[in-house]
Parts: sequence; structure tokens; C-alpha cells
Amino acid sequence: MQLKKQCLPLYGVLAVAFVLHFALGSSVGLTVDEAHYLLYAYRPALSYFDHPPLVGWIQWPLVSIDAPLWLLRLLPGLLWVTTLLAVHRLALRLQPQAELAQTSGFYAVLCLALTPLLHLLGIGLLPDTLLMLWLALLMLQTLDLMQVAAVQKTLPWFKLAVLLGLAGLSKYTAILPACAVAVCLLAAHGWRLLVNYRLWLATGLAVFMVLPVLVWNAQNDWVSFLYQTQHGKGGAWQALYLAQFLVIQVVAYGVLLWWGFVGWRRVAVNHRWLGLFFVVPFGVHALLSGGGSSLPHWTAPAWVGLAPFAGIALARFTLAKAGKWWFGAVAAIQVVLCGGLMLLMLTGGRPLLSASSSEVADQPNPFADLHGWEQAGQHATRLAQSAQLPALAVQNWTLASRLGWYAKPLPVLVLEDRFDQFDIWAGDMPQGGNALLVDWSYMAYTLPLAPHGFSQCKWLETMPVKRFGQPLGYFRFYACFGWMGEPQPRSISF
Repeated sequence: MQLKKQCLPLYGVLAVAFVLHFALGSSVGLTVDEAHYLLYAYRPALSYFDHPPLVGWIQWPLVSIDAPLWLLRLLPGLLWVTTLLAVHRLALRLQPQAELAQTSGFYAVLCLALTPLLHLLGIGLLPDTLLMLWLALLMLQTLDLMQVAAVQKTLPWFKLAVLLGLAGLSKYTAILPACAVAVCLLAAHGWRLLVNYRLWLATGLAVFMVLPVLVWNAQNDWVSFLYQTQHGKGGAWQALYLAQFLVIQVVAYGVLLWWGFVGWRRVAVNHRWLGLFFVVPFGVHALLSGGGSSLPHWTAPAWVGLAPFAGIALARFTLAKAGKWWFGAVAAIQVVLCGGLMLLMLTGGRPLLSASSSEVADQPNPFADLHGWEQAGQHATRLAQSAQLPALAVQNWTLASRLGWYAKPLPVLVLEDRFDQFDIWAGDMPQGGNALLVDWSYMAYTLPLAPHGFSQCKWLETMPVKRFGQPLGYFRFYACFGWMGEPQPRSISF
């Protein structure tokens, strides 16, 4: 009974977060990445141009029955809750003081629940949403296999292999926690581990699970590996980019998780190797950020790996009254940040961004990206059918995902001279081809006319996008004929 009472705050935090995710997820449209991965599920394949296939496979059952958006977004919400429960269990097992175990678990969960950016991964399903869960479970399984008796049993190795396989099917950077697993087990058992046949059976099973990715790439000239190599490398390395990366990390994830470095010193010496589940992925992404290629959510799995240590440190720190006051103040700030982010997403930027009395927005608004795409896709479908145009066309691949989802099964052709997943799905615009061109005010382009585009384009309509009566932006639709090739998209500032 006492244990159940101790767990009530934990379940309360998880329940509140899950309900907020569900409510917001049912009220705002898809992000560009979400729509892209839903198209994975709509067009099942062994793998895809930019990511392994699990993010699409796991959504296929719901997509196949044409599930509504609120049901689709239950999946990332459940994965998010499961991840936090795994982190809670990790903190319980790593806390050296039994009397502080439950408190450590609660603070570990609370640190993640008060992290602004992680809520986005609990609303929309991205590969990082999956990798967060696999990393937490890999930490638990590695902790088991660091015990002498466990390495002589088959079942723990089988579990490890399955988790590694699932991680490899989720994102290419799963190789980073896999490296952490290897170092932790070698540190615990030494080189004699290499003569354990169960290790090699587990390795073989994990590789077998990711064979779909390898087969698809072999059939497509290893395009994913070439793309990821170029994408990760970025441009010339600059210290300024690294500084910007670190500042963004503090804003996006808050300061509570940084207490993980204090907690890491308090765990048993042989368990400190688990800190590599943060150090390896975070260090690699920090290094890549110097080339200007690292995105904030790429480090989310790493922060999940640090959360149990943060919970351990905060459990001890808040024993003192001053510690409780400090934690309460920082937690309140992060609650405001999380709540403010959700409010801005829901309202399309209000009240932070001023309202406008015009028909279209008169200022840039990053939260406009979440609204209007469903209506634009449906409207584009009607216009294309009315004008007897066989496809939609956009001038940048980031404009294609949501139109491709909301206007399916109408194909979407990307006109820029860049190979991506849409070239695999729809191919290039044929010479002399016709299409309905869609232009969005926040990523507007000049009309693609001859000699680098269509022979002619006729404006059809402009569709304003509003949220709670206030304008956010607009879409323009053009009937375009006689594609001549050699695209050179030229963007227009807002």
C-alpha cells in the first residue's frame, strides 16, 4: 500500500502529460516529418531514402484502416509514456540508497516531463520517438548483462539482440547506443566476453533484423548511406555553430537534466559506464553540429539516457530545504515553457504574435506551419480534378509531405533538382507534363516558367489560412502546362 502511494505522483505526471499530448495532438495538423513518415506507412517498403522503415511499419496497421489523426497520435503518446516508465525503472535500479529509490525515479521522470522539446516527440511520431524507448530499454538490458550470471544465459542476450535490431530499424544513429552497449559489457566482463558464443548469436540476430535496410540499399545504389554521410557531415566546421548548438540544447531541454552529471558520480563505479548512453550520442551530435548539420531533436535519446542520473542527483539535492526551493523555481520556469509552447502550437502563435485585421498574415509566424495543410490538400485535390490535372507539384521537398498525405492518392512531384524520397515514389515531371502547382506563403517561390519550368501557369485561387479567426498565411494554386525541365527554384522572402 505504501509503495502504491509513493507511485501516485508518478502516475499523475504521466497521466497529465498523456492527456495534454492527446488533446493537442487532436487539435493541430501534422508536421512535415510526421506526414512524411505516415507516407512511409501508406507506401510500405523494405526501407526508405532518408530513414529505416520501422517508423512507417509501426503505423501501417492504423494507416491501412484510414484511422483519424487523433488515433494516429495515440501511438507516440503511448511510446512516450513507456519510455518514461523505463527511465523510472532505471533510476530505481541505479540509486545506491534504497530509501531514495522511489524519489529518484520520480525526479527522473519529472525532468523529462518538464523538457519542452520532448513533448513534441510525444505528440508526433518520429524515428527519435522510437529510439528514445529503445535506448532506455537497452540501458536496462545492458545493466542486466553486466551481471556475471546473466551473460551465461540465452534469454538476456536474445532480448538485447531484439532491442538492437529494433533500434537499427528505427534510425541509423542507433549505432551510437550500440557502441555504448559494447563498451559497457566489455568493461564489465573483459575481453573474455568475446569467446561467449551467445554474444555472436545475438549479434547475428540483430544484423538479421536490419537486413531489410541493407537489401533495400543494395537495390538502390546505397543511396541512404550516401545521403546520411553527406547530411551528417554538413559544411565547414565552426566553433560558433557548436556554441549555438549548446545554447539551443539548454533552451530545448532545460537545466534539470544537466544534473545527470552530478548523479553519475553517485552511482556504483561499475554502473558509471552506462553514462556512455548519453556521452556517445551527444558527443557525436555536438561534434557534427560544428558543421551546421545537427538538429535539436537528434539528441533526445541521449538526454533520456542521462535522465536516471539526474533523478538520482535531484533526489539527494532536494533533501535540503534550499534544494527544494531551487528545484521548485526551475521546475516552474520549465512548466511555463512547456505550457507556453503547447499554447502557441494550439493557437497558431497567439497571444505572443500580434493579431492582424488583414485577410493574410503580415508577419512571419513559425507556428503557422501546423495549420491549414489538410484544407490545402483537400482543396488542391478538387482543383486538380476540376482542371483535369494528373498531379500536384511543389518547388521544395518540404512542401510535399503534407500535401502528399492530405491529397493522396494524387501524386506529388517535387520540381527542384534534388533526389529524395518523392523521386522514388512519383519520379520526375515528364517533358510536356501538366500539374497543379501549390505555393505556400511561408516558403514562396517565383513561378517556374520557361526556360526553367512550365510553358505557362494560370493562377486559379488563393486560400487564406486562419486560426481562431486570425490569418496565419495562404496557399496559392496554379494550373501549369508544358513542363520544359531544367528547374531553378527561386525563393521569395515572406
